[in-house]
Amino acid sequence: MPFRKFGLSPEILRAVQAMNYVNPTPIQDQAIPHVLEGEDLLGSAQTGTGKTAAFALPILHRLGAEERAARGRKPIRSLVLTPTRELAMQIAESFAAYGRHTGLRHALVYGGVSQRPQEEALRKGVDILVATPGRLLDLMGQRLIDLSAVEIFVLDEADRMLDMGFILDIRRIIEKLPVRRQTLMFSATLPPDIVRLADTILRAPVRVAVAPESAPAEAVEHLLYYVEKPGKVDLLKHLLAGEGIRNALVFTRTRHGADRVERFLKRAEIRAEVIHGDKSQGARERALAAFKKGTVRVLVATDIAARGLDIVELSHVINFDLPNEPEAYVHRIGRTGRAGLSGTAISFCSFEERPLLADIERLMQKHLTVVAEHPFASPARPGAPTPLGAERTQPRHRPYMIPVDATFLSPGRTGSVSAGGSSRLSRHAGEEARPTSGPGGRKSGHRDVLPPPRAFRR
Repeated sequence: MPFRKFGLSPEILRAVQAMNYVNPTPIQDQAIPHVLEGEDLLGSAQTGTGKTAAFALPILHRLGAEERAARGRKPIRSLVLTPTRELAMQIAESFAAYGRHTGLRHALVYGGVSQRPQEEALRKGVDILVATPGRLLDLMGQRLIDLSAVEIFVLDEADRMLDMGFILDIRRIIEKLPVRRQTLMFSATLPPDIVRLADTILRAPVRVAVAPESAPAEAVEHLLYYVEKPGKVDLLKHLLAGEGIRNALVFTRTRHGADRVERFLKRAEIRAEVIHGDKSQGARERALAAFKKGTVRVLVATDIAARGLDIVELSHVINFDLPNEPEAYVHRIGRTGRAGLSGTAISFCSFEERPLLADIERLMQKHLTVVAEHPFASPARPGAPTPLGAERTQPRHRPYMIPVDATFLSPGRTGSVSAGGSSRLSRHAGEEARPTSGPGGRKSGHRDVLPPPRAFRR
């Protein structure tokens, strides 16, 4: 069995064989030996390439080989931090499958549901904790979670963590971890902000990249439809009327837009469900289960809700709205063309979205294939082809966005100064992260409303 070459325990190899794993994927082949050696690691791989097993298998082996006879409740020895509930659930399922014969215990904590079952699992003691940042900080604030014994910390989907604004939460969590620990960062893309974050929390890390940063899956066909906003829903209905789309994951930019598309599809008698942050966890799970079973043909989602979804044999991803960040395009289309299968990514582009299209093509260093003949073509003439060698359009600063460098500065330190002499450090950088709950917290109704910094005013 090829996985034997890593020296994994017989219990883990037994579970891997039962799951019919044949050969390690490239990210597993490169990462597992370094994780087994206890080295810090920065790993980059496209979605669907086996990143979870790349850290779960060696973590189970290391914890099992060094199992401690602890008095009382088991301490948490490994923490896996991930941005969304769906991804956390999938990672926990992987640990359960790989570690079924090891005797190691894991728990899963995430928001949107009652915390009582999670409390009960924690009181029994766990070796491995998989968590989303918000609920983890809530439970830490209630003194239900102690991270002082963590030996291995995993930050998964690190780029999306930053996109979702979790940087302060990550800092607060890391401050509670032991200084002497192994830290692993995995991400589908490695933009400069992620590299700077890695410099602050990793020690002499091994860098493993099995594909160019921000590269799209090679097995995906990229199709582009120029269509103005009023015609997008009609074009979507037109495409779904054919038999070429077996199932489709449709991305919108906003929750309101996702709800609107779902209503349109249902009125057209197309079986569809929607998932986004305003939906309850139960509703999201039911929608995803129906889509996986095939009882629902179309799943409409926002970027955050769909992060990390593992859908077998998804034929199409449809970008109803182009994403504001080009890296998000890579994450979206990573839902199809997984594990060597082919897939199709369809993108709708209105006139005002053309700058976003240019950023996507520059990032991927390729042009999307234009489908010119369709009933809802934009009256605006297609622009000149994107010059692929040009630099990306620099994103505008968002109000309250704090640079990674500034966030990890110790109180009293100053930020870097640009050549013009003006400080680039956010005015919030020296402050501690606001608590998740309580008066003035992120979940409190008493949040202060502050005007954006002068530099960010438009």
